[in-house]
Amino acid sequence: MQSILQPDAGPRPGVYVSAGPDTVSWGWVLGDGARPLAKVSPGELITVDTISHEGLLPDQGRNPVGFFESFGVDRTAVLTDAISVAANPGGHDQAVDGPHVISGPIWVEGAEPGDVVTVEVVDLLLRVPYGVISNRHYLGALPGEFPEAGADGSVPPVVCRFAPVSADGLTARVQAPDGRGLPLPLRPFLGLVAVAPAGGNAHSVPPGPFGGNLDVRLLGVGSLLHLPVQCEGALVQVGDPHFAQGDGEVALTALEGSLRAVLRLHLTKGGCPSWGLPYGETDDAWLLLGLHEDLDEAVRIATRAAIAFVTERTGVDRATAYAWLSAAADLSVSQVVDRVKGVHFAVPKAWL
Repeated sequence: MQSILQPDAGPRPGVYVSAGPDTVSWGWVLGDGARPLAKVSPGELITVDTISHEGLLPDQGRNPVGFFESFGVDRTAVLTDAISVAANPGGHDQAVDGPHVISGPIWVEGAEPGDVVTVEVVDLLLRVPYGVISNRHYLGALPGEFPEAGADGSVPPVVCRFAPVSADGLTARVQAPDGRGLPLPLRPFLGLVAVAPAGGNAHSVPPGPFGGNLDVRLLGVGSLLHLPVQCEGALVQVGDPHFAQGDGEVALTALEGSLRAVLRLHLTKGGCPSWGLPYGETDDAWLLLGLHEDLDEAVRIATRAAIAFVTERTGVDRATAYAWLSAAADLSVSQVVDRVKGVHFAVPKAWL
């Protein structure tokens, strides 16, 4: 079995932020005034432990040891910080709070509203060799159809599929109840990356101008996420660690599993983009995001942002940029399950 990255063990380059009942926010992105767990200078390396909510939620028993033992995981392979967060008696109300266990916040020296903080993902290490995909409470892309009723006609509140990771750490196998399984490659990323929202705490499920639960699968190792700063110090927060996700995230969750994130935080003074929303970057493309409760409006927001990006970068007129995007760029649905739906316009770097 692969090694387990328990807190305070294993590689932890730069400033290290552990996770635990006193160092995470369960269900909320913290706003201005939150106590930072660490302060870093722009360009400084930081390592942050993140915890998956799977096995911690009340509808799964709020007992990660018992939950994962039901899938054959030895209790020594369950993260001790996950156990302590789940055991915190006042830590979470599933009827009110979001599901995500969020690490941070991290203060970035010199960051002020109007600036941009860039989160560079240097590395993502699997903390455990297993993950879980869940569909619950008639949520997801097919509410009313899933979860499905059992033989007795009753509908379970949550249906989970366990996925052990291969010995080489490259793939997982989503297990069916009859013993069969479906393979998938691992593509780890952080589903939730945020700065502190202006105006106070924000529920962890819907993303917004502060970032948050964006669920853009392309934001893995080597990617950059540019976040317009809302509050002094930026107060960067991360969570919702994923081992893999398809565009759309249709069942409600991705392959959820705890990650250790090695990040570098950059600061651009006065660099807030004209379109105002976060945007991402990979080696191959810029990612212009659209966020809205209505998927069609999310598409319009992303398209306007992409037009603004191309015109500002190249100087061409808006109609030419619009035409070029129609032939050169790819518009994809990031997720349809977070109340606020997300799309991303991948604008190829090779042609600009």
